[in-house]
Amino acid sequence: MSTPRDAETALLRLADELSGRAILAEESVEERAGLLRALGEISVQAKVANLNKVVEATRELTLTVDQQGDAERMTKGLAKLDAAIRAGISAVSSDPATDDAAPSADTAEESKTAAPPAWASDPELLSEFFVEAGDHLTSIETQLLKLEQDPADHDSVNAIFRGFHTIKGLAGFLEFGDIQAVAHETETLLDLVRNGTLPATPKLIDVVLESADYLKRDLARVQEIAAGAPARDAADNKGLIRKVRERMSGDASGSEPAAREPEAVHKEEPQDSGGSSTEHRKTAAVESRLVKVDTTKLDFLVDMVGELVISQSLIRHDGELHAAANPKLQRNLSQLARITADVQKTAMSMRMVQVGQLFQKSVRLVRDLTRKAGKQAELVLEGEETELDRTIVEQLADPLMHMIRNSADHGIESPEERVAAGKPATAKISLKAYHQSGHIVIEVRDDGRGLNREKILHKARERGLVQEGTTLTDKEVFNLIFEPGFSTADKVTDVSGRGVGMDVVRKHVQKLRGGIDIQSTPGQGTTFLLKLPLTLAIIDGLVVSAAGERYIVPIYAVHEIFRPKPEARFTVEGRDEMVLVRENLLPVTRLHKCFETNAEIEELSDGVLVVAETGGRRFCLFVDQVLGKQEVVIKSLGETFKRLPGISGGAILGDGRVALILDLDTLLGAVAND
Repeated sequence: MSTPRDAETALLRLADELSGRAILAEESVEERAGLLRALGEISVQAKVANLNKVVEATRELTLTVDQQGDAERMTKGLAKLDAAIRAGISAVSSDPATDDAAPSADTAEESKTAAPPAWASDPELLSEFFVEAGDHLTSIETQLLKLEQDPADHDSVNAIFRGFHTIKGLAGFLEFGDIQAVAHETETLLDLVRNGTLPATPKLIDVVLESADYLKRDLARVQEIAAGAPARDAADNKGLIRKVRERMSGDASGSEPAAREPEAVHKEEPQDSGGSSTEHRKTAAVESRLVKVDTTKLDFLVDMVGELVISQSLIRHDGELHAAANPKLQRNLSQLARITADVQKTAMSMRMVQVGQLFQKSVRLVRDLTRKAGKQAELVLEGEETELDRTIVEQLADPLMHMIRNSADHGIESPEERVAAGKPATAKISLKAYHQSGHIVIEVRDDGRGLNREKILHKARERGLVQEGTTLTDKEVFNLIFEPGFSTADKVTDVSGRGVGMDVVRKHVQKLRGGIDIQSTPGQGTTFLLKLPLTLAIIDGLVVSAAGERYIVPIYAVHEIFRPKPEARFTVEGRDEMVLVRENLLPVTRLHKCFETNAEIEELSDGVLVVAETGGRRFCLFVDQVLGKQEVVIKSLGETFKRLPGISGGAILGDGRVALILDLDTLLGAVAND
């Protein structure tokens, strides 16, 4: 049987859930029925706890819902009920005999000492909270930036409100008092925006963003503690809560101009609610088809599917089975090959995520950087639905951040400079993703001042990177900015100028088996082009042999294959080999020399030349013969061969032998250095 103490705890939980139910009740009949059931439960618990004012407030709100009252009446009734619950429990808790009463959001300091914490006995629930809270905070930031562009966007306000409300409820259940307190105050501020009392001004949005940042930091702290790190106190949130409360009274008193008329919001509410209802149903339908899976389990599944593909290939190339005259066995082997291929495609698609989530993080970055520097910029996103391997998306975050910071700090001019140059005062930075020749290309483009060729050359000569009198193409000059420690900034700021950004970008991109190119026009802007593979787990390769060993050349780097004629060979200074290919002289790299093995074929005309391109340079790779094209699963060679130049991994071929996958960029670099 429920005791008064149990009833008070249940009432606090139901009060936190009630506003969320009320939002949904505005949008559908089914949720209105759910709200009535919740009100009935509150009435029962209030009677057990002897809180008569709560019973009365519940009765009034139930009548409003039954009569399908408007949103304004429901909001007022909800606020009255919430106040009655908290006031009633607070009055009871003031009695010394009730020291064990449940803490409210305003008593976060007391909740720190509660022992044991609610999450200690349920690590799975805690893990789900981290994932869900992280998703909500990402959505909150996106919607806030949308709201800043359109202060009358009622759907964005509702979405932000729901995010903070959900985090508050979960944090309260798990006894994270600091998170609950900040989320509760911010939710109250957003509720004033929802009902038209406050306008969505830039200062209000700044405060809400600051609240979201606090929640992110405290979530990270709790995650570290849950993972076994030493316990440490949360950052002080009193100043933040005070700023939120000041914003409530500051905007309400009219200290800032209203971004929209409250009457207009109420007039549009029925239409907005209908749209929200449709969107809510769509979201619910999508979520019903999703299952949250630990990424370690997913990676293990992909690895096992890779092993399955290798085993199936070994069976398919088995000599005895291949020679068997049993038609049924051959049909079964073909069926096994088809099923294995389908399983492999499905497993690989599970690793794919849209780059939109990566792009959205850049919106906040551009906003903060340009406002801090006194500039104006608009970020345009294209191709957000393009999919990439999850690992690539995760590792691409830092390079993308560096390039966007460069565009915002170096590339874009001040509004006065832009107007003087005949440009719009607001600059444009665009992020674009698209498919190209089996790869993903990500463009980072700005319409700023462009790269200064002479300034880059001057800095390069000062550092000894370029000798006086050396003639370089634009591409070669632009590539100098990727040198370690290179910077053309006149002064060091907290954003850039130390020369530790672009070299990191190139290393990250090369590590992902990608390439980076620069296009720039003075006075018109700069474009960075990142070319990346779709996945890091599988590669289409050209299987070649040299000196009795087999190697795999990534197919995306191959332009053509031919057997040269003797007269097409030239030498430079009697040692460097060149071959004339379509009126162009290309250097020749003998594969057996790269790995110091004994050659079986010496004459170029007796072997095969593979024309490949890496880092914008074309060259000819001399091999004994080409064995065919094959899709292979990439395997790590372990720590021993991790830093072997020219090798990026290994693969098991159909006959069970291991072939090394060539890293053409480092291979060509090692040969050039020799």
